[in-house]
Amino acid sequence: MGDLKIAVTGASGFIGRHVLRALDGRGIDIVAVTRNAGRLAAAGVPLRVVEMDIGRADDSTFDRLGRPDTLIHLAWDGLPNYRSPHHLEIELPRQQAFLESMLEAGLSSLLVTGTCFEYGLQSGCLAEDMEPRPDNPYARAKDASRRALEARKERRPFALTWARLFYMYGDGQAASSLYSTLSAAVARGDRVFDMSGGEQLRDFLPVEEVADSVVRLAMRRSDFGCVNVCSGRPVSVRAQVEAWLEQNGWSIELNLGHYPYPDYEPMEFWGDRGKLDRLLGGDR
Repeated sequence: MGDLKIAVTGASGFIGRHVLRALDGRGIDIVAVTRNAGRLAAAGVPLRVVEMDIGRADDSTFDRLGRPDTLIHLAWDGLPNYRSPHHLEIELPRQQAFLESMLEAGLSSLLVTGTCFEYGLQSGCLAEDMEPRPDNPYARAKDASRRALEARKERRPFALTWARLFYMYGDGQAASSLYSTLSAAVARGDRVFDMSGGEQLRDFLPVEEVADSVVRLAMRRSDFGCVNVCSGRPVSVRAQVEAWLEQNGWSIELNLGHYPYPDYEPMEFWGDRGKLDRLLGGDR
């Protein structure tokens, strides 16, 4: 194992498991933080598991995690119910208390995963220098967390990267996600798959690529601020679904227009990838 120690919260979640794999083989001491150590029993990655609820963090938490050089903070409860008041009323305070305990104890480098929903209903290509306009409780809570961390940096500097994740997909994703519902429909042998008209433009990226970018950003231990983790390519939902069918050899009829378009997302919504490429270009 190497000299750099990185702790990962939410390590047994959808993104977390892929982040652990992306960290493997890079000469890093990995500390995986989860509420259920059993979920990492078959991780297949050399790591130390710390079983804990971040909502119960205290002055000893940083030491308990082995005083990591960098924290990749993925943990967040209450998803995928983006509209629940839980995010603002319960999750935001417990998240901030945990991060404050880590920073107060000496954490010098922090990467937190944010969300493209921080941009709200703004349309088109979304860049990091645009003013956030979050319009659901989850996005508002994430934006408030980011603002609090940036304000804290002014009092006591630390390296902060806020990775805004766009539309990732892959095995192990929440059952309600588009990719998972499509996969389940095919596995059941359904004749048709009900979906929207599919003309909305989105920014899709395999979770493996998301995890790779998150790890590479975290390893730099730099104060990058907000960074879009995205493909930078607008693709219609219909085209993406058809691509999944082709890539996986799946066969099912698409019942386009069955569902209305969501009222909480604009029709055209994708990320500007320029900053990510500038920061990580050629750095594998």
